[in-house]
Amino acid sequence: MNDNAPYKSKYDSCPLTYALNLIGGKWRLPIIWAIHKNKAIRYNQLKREIQGITDMMLTQSLKELESYGIVNRKQYIEIPPRVEYSLTDNGENLIPALKALASWGDKMKKCNE
Repeated sequence: MNDNAPYKSKYDSCPLTYALNLIGGKWRLPIIWAIHKNKAIRYNQLKREIQGITDMMLTQSLKELESYGIVNRKQYIEIPPRVEYSLTDNGENLIPALKALASWGDKMKKCNE
């Protein structure tokens, strides 16, 4: 087993469990969705869009998503320094699944009201 894997579990062979471990958690989906909506977004704009996230959690989540190949970090060499975040191809490939999940969630919400 690769020691650099995002997590270790007896369920490693289940693709759904693997995917949910990559995007699960309180902040990863809102980050992915905000980046998708904006195509490319700077750190402070991202922080403003996600209510309640701390600098520490945003920084940690962005680093994790970048290490998983979902988010791309582009640093521009200029003064003042500028960094933009965008989705990688893997991140963009996730969007149709998230839209389907949102549609399912909307239907379930209506059923349970």
